[in-house]
Amino acid sequence: MFDSIHEECGVFGVYENESTNLAQEVYLGLYALQHRGQEACGIAICDDGVIDCHKGVGLVSDVFDKEALKKLNHSNMAIGHVRYSTTGSNNINNVQPLVVKHLKGNLALVHNGNLTNASSIREKFELEGAIFHGSSDTEDIAYSIVKERLTSKSIEEAIERTMSLIDGAYSCIAMSPSKLIAFRDPTGFRPLCLGQTSTGGYVISSESCAIDTIGAKFIREIKPGEIVVISKDGIKSIETKQNEHKICIFEYIYFAREDSIVENSSIYHSRLLAGALLSKEKPVEADVVIGVPDSGITAALGYSRESGIPFDYGFVKNKYIGRSFIKPEQKDRESTVQIKLNVIKESVNGKRVILVDDSIVRGTTSARIVKLLKDNGAKEVHLRVSAPPFKYPCFFGTDIDSKENLIACKYDSIDEIAKVIGADSLAYLSVENAHKLPYNSKCKCCDGCFSGVYPVEIDYNQKKNKFENKKNDK
Repeated sequence: MFDSIHEECGVFGVYENESTNLAQEVYLGLYALQHRGQEACGIAICDDGVIDCHKGVGLVSDVFDKEALKKLNHSNMAIGHVRYSTTGSNNINNVQPLVVKHLKGNLALVHNGNLTNASSIREKFELEGAIFHGSSDTEDIAYSIVKERLTSKSIEEAIERTMSLIDGAYSCIAMSPSKLIAFRDPTGFRPLCLGQTSTGGYVISSESCAIDTIGAKFIREIKPGEIVVISKDGIKSIETKQNEHKICIFEYIYFAREDSIVENSSIYHSRLLAGALLSKEKPVEADVVIGVPDSGITAALGYSRESGIPFDYGFVKNKYIGRSFIKPEQKDRESTVQIKLNVIKESVNGKRVILVDDSIVRGTTSARIVKLLKDNGAKEVHLRVSAPPFKYPCFFGTDIDSKENLIACKYDSIDEIAKVIGADSLAYLSVENAHKLPYNSKCKCCDGCFSGVYPVEIDYNQKKNKFENKKNDK
């Protein structure tokens, strides 16, 4: 576990009435969702019922070139996925889309989230003779759909049956030979939205920013427990069981891109609000407010506006270095941090600095950043965090580490954490104020990683795959 929360995944799909170069559209959509996962990606297309797929480990620009897209250039449906690992190993067998051939046709599936009963589902299938090629719980969903399809009248009926069998977080897009289908878990942990293209087709995306990127128009969020079916007959909605809607609170703090609208709330304004609320809660006398690039910048601006303390840029970020948590080994990540940020000395030299970041996980990166500021002349560094402290693991698609590695669990007080990090003071946003960030949304938020209270029942005895040493994928 690196000293940052891991992104989950991003899903994207397009349906048009006529065959065209949809792989290019999905490629652009995945580029817009790259922030949600940088380990692997893939695109699957459907051409007259035949599904073809190209995927690999790496960024969208690494996996796809002109030749790869040219081979996927004729279809009326296409889906794509960007991935960061949260369950299963990081290998090609777990890279999505997952394509399955079965008696009643082909199926391609992309998934954002984590199932909480994945191991029991997998064990049941294995006892029946099923062979799994990877360790991602997306395979459990695909197998469940295929099994239910054998006795269902339609693919959407099979998906509806599957939704009654799987628990946890899932925002999915499935592609059959003739239909594009989106479905979302009854709690709505992860975002999923619907848009329309200029030619009358439809788009499904994890975030609205990707819909904007391909020039489509945002229509609405897909509801928790809803199945949206798109075919030559048009679009239809099937509503299944709904729980109280509680989206992951970190969509507003960190995950979603700032130009996205999630559940009717602007992510940009949510992060400005986070900084403003933090300033009201935890004021401190200082000369300048700076943010940790890129995730802390907007919250720092909100803190500055509310407090009246000037905002400035304190770091230059090397734009050609990937996010530090992309690296699979801790030693690699540490070397990356050393070349990723450079302090703008004149912004901090001789000043009392308020440093705003979105989270602290293990504290090692925070300590290095504080030291960088003091080495460049900062008189004081007051760290302000636009999220509450992590104290509990996440089971729904965010790779929050086990309690023994969380800095907020290792020390008895915030003052102790501040001392370990080297900050002159440390303060977090309260859980109460964090719930105000979806300021224009009707839904509530899951805050299990802060409170230990989860919206759905958790089976803590779920077995890990005995052939995997750790859960670090999705």
